[in-house]
Amino acid sequence: MHAHTDSLFDLGKRERQIVEAVYRRGEASVSTVMAELPDPPSYSAVRAMLGMLVQKGVLSFRREGKRYLYRAVASKEKAQKSVLRRLLANLFGGRASDAMVALLDVAGESLTDEDFAHLRKLIDQARKQG
Repeated sequence: MHAHTDSLFDLGKRERQIVEAVYRRGEASVSTVMAELPDPPSYSAVRAMLGMLVQKGVLSFRREGKRYLYRAVASKEKAQKSVLRRLLANLFGGRASDAMVALLDVAGESLTDEDFAHLRKLIDQARKQG
């Protein structure tokens, strides 16, 4: 695992909101991130959090004139997979079936027949691929 995706696991709620805002925009300034946040803190607080996320290796930035534009270091899909691998190892002893049972238990009522059909198809594909 790479350090930048590992650090996503350790982010606080506000940091996760900021990273999500950057993912939604692809690239974002401090002002753009603030506009995406519920009940945003001050400009300087958001700028400081963006700086910390750069130090943690989650975001990178480039300068455009007087402003800084931030973007995620890893794709959202890659970051999600890394966090899931760590969660699987730490909470489920690496047993994917235990994690899947827990997910079904938590999300079961919200899943539709189409969701279950899609999951069956993915399970069949995974079984065939070994």
